[in-house]
Order: sequence, then structure tokens, then C-alpha cells
Amino acid sequence: MNRRRFLATVGAGAATALAGCSAVLPGAAADDYDVGMTAEAFTPFEITVSVGDTVVWENTSTRAHSVTAYEEQIPADADFFATGGYDSEAAAREAWDGSEGAITSGERYEHTFEVPGDYTYFCIPHEQAGMVGVVRVEE
Repeated sequence: MNRRRFLATVGAGAATALAGCSAVLPGAAADDYDVGMTAEAFTPFEITVSVGDTVVWENTSTRAHSVTAYEEQIPADADFFATGGYDSEAAAREAWDGSEGAITSGERYEHTFEVPGDYTYFCIPHEQAGMVGVVRVEE
């Protein structure tokens, strides 16, 4: 058997053997989370859900991120949300040091939305780069 044929046969066999493995890798299945976090963006930027739905964010990058609501850009009766469990935007910003409230690669955060309206949120360390997102909650 010549070298090219051997390498083609081995390569095809390896590809076939590994074809199903991507489904078991962390973050491989897009339907496991609702919003991914790339280096400096939430994807998708905007998501629409129903009242009572839980949104799951997953850090799909190697950088540490946060999910922090803009306190003035959520419905008046809505609960504030932020990674780290802070009860205000100011508290989340003050506590941020790269580990407090951080979501590292492969980690997740979730929040259940009980009040209809638009919720604008951001990533503290990447806010200046435009890492902002919107959750639209409908009845």
C-alpha cells in the first residue's frame, strides 16, 4: 500500500470514529444554553422569551465574564440580576476584581424572568468593548 492511500484510509477511519464525539464536549450543543459569551460579545445579542422562562448563559470563551443588569434598564417591578448574586449594579461593579462574580470558561449562569419587558445587561470587564445584550420578555 502506498503512503497516500494509507494516510487517506487512516484519516477516514479516524474521522468516522470521532464523528459523534463533538456532542459530548462542553458547549458543543448549542441548545444546551440560550446565550453564549465570546471574547467580547453575547451571542445572540438579543433573545426573546416568555414570562417565567429561565435564560441560561454559558461562557464559550477563555476570558472571564459577568452578566450584570443595567439597573435603570430593566422593568420597574423586576428583580435585579447579576453573576455573583449582587443586589445592585453598584455592588456588582464595586466587587468586580476578575474573580468575584466571574463566569469562567465553560461555566454557566441562569436567571428566571417573571416580569414582561426589556432587560439590558452587560459584562463588567468588557462593557467598554460593547459587550451588551438584551432579554425581551413577553407574556
